[in-house]
Amino acid sequence: MSILHRASFTTSAARLDQLPPPTTAEVCFAGRSNCGKSSAINVLTNQRRLAFSSKTPGRTRLINLFGIPDPLDPEGALGFLVDLPGYGYAAIGKEAREEWADVLGGYLRSRESLAGIVLLIDIRRGVTDLDLRLAHWIAPTQKPVLVLLTKADKLPYGQRVKAVFAIRKDLAEIGALDVVPFSATQRIGIDEATTRIENWISPKVVP
Repeated sequence: MSILHRASFTTSAARLDQLPPPTTAEVCFAGRSNCGKSSAINVLTNQRRLAFSSKTPGRTRLINLFGIPDPLDPEGALGFLVDLPGYGYAAIGKEAREEWADVLGGYLRSRESLAGIVLLIDIRRGVTDLDLRLAHWIAPTQKPVLVLLTKADKLPYGQRVKAVFAIRKDLAEIGALDVVPFSATQRIGIDEATTRIENWISPKVVP
């Protein structure tokens, strides 16, 4: 069993100063509203409703932490999966969008325990201006990045290959990144994503 399957809800925070002190490896999930982030977290953890997606895109404004228990320390966590607020939904006010931007950018810039970043992009949309803005925040961190191209089942294989090439080129400024076609419904790319995230959290643990 993957260590990700043991994840459980730990806490939520509306602001960075509400987060628990950084202690162990954190892998964050970031993506545009409605990109399939919640579905990706749920399928990677093999749980139906660990991460919730609001019926109204852009409403989920909290940073949610899901702890993975440490088998050697019942009171401690091996690591955390961190669900960052979806960004860029047009129907909310500009002030709220900028507030989210401060939270997202601040977390990426300052969180000492951040071990890796999972960036989710709808494969059909490609890299948008908002994705590039997020890339500008990610690049200075020099953290490894896994780009999951969600809803990959909507495209035939040949177009997926082209999308991987184009998006890797568009996000070249980030540096170290892997680009993987991903589908929660058709279970495309799950093994690759799981392996990468497990290694970020605990390189010495073999599930």
